[in-house]
Amino acid sequence: MSLVTAKNLSKTYITGEVGVEALKGLDFEIEPASFISFVGPSGSGKTTLLNLIGCLDKATEGELIVAGKRVSDLDRRQGADFRGSALGFIFQSFNLLPVLTAYENVEYPLVMIKNESKATRTEMVLKVLESVGMLDQKDKFPDQLSGGQKQRVAVARALVTQPKLVLADEPTANLDHATAKNVIQLMRAMRDEFGTTFVFSTHDPRVMHEAEVIHTLEDGRLTHTEQGSDRRGNHD
Repeated sequence: MSLVTAKNLSKTYITGEVGVEALKGLDFEIEPASFISFVGPSGSGKTTLLNLIGCLDKATEGELIVAGKRVSDLDRRQGADFRGSALGFIFQSFNLLPVLTAYENVEYPLVMIKNESKATRTEMVLKVLESVGMLDQKDKFPDQLSGGQKQRVAVARALVTQPKLVLADEPTANLDHATAKNVIQLMRAMRDEFGTTFVFSTHDPRVMHEAEVIHTLEDGRLTHTEQGSDRRGNHD
């Protein structure tokens, strides 16, 4: 059974009396425990699509099912509840809270969403920090960490709630080449360990190179789908 299914998915933004079609009739499926990239130029609809999957916005038309839930039918409160229980997010700007340590940033979703006991939170946070190689940096604040370390903490925060799906919007955009490569390999390792599906919006050929499926968006339409193994074979 697919983790994400979109049928005739469309999104139109209204500005004054003018409608702008950001997404136009998308049909696709995403399988569990997969590593998927949506690629395309700026304005192609990548971020809009991630926002729909992540219940941050609602489709104008069509059907969107995520982890067995018809999210296209959810209201704002239902969408927020589902987002907290089933989804994780990674952003290019890291979005760490500067007044919290690395440990506290990772713990934050458990406090706000999961309402876990202190002992359970401690066990979960330490485990995921160790998995991303940041256990020894747990007491540092974001401004004491490098860009790569911040993104590792962001990956840990996305994974600590044990989501079925992690949405990553340009997660390597602010990282140098070596750091970006390490973070991508880390996310693949996390997929292999936890069975989490990663869906990327990206311009980065390094991310595309590692993806198992590459969906190309142009002007809000899904124009091409390609198997990543073929793509890697052409470049190696």
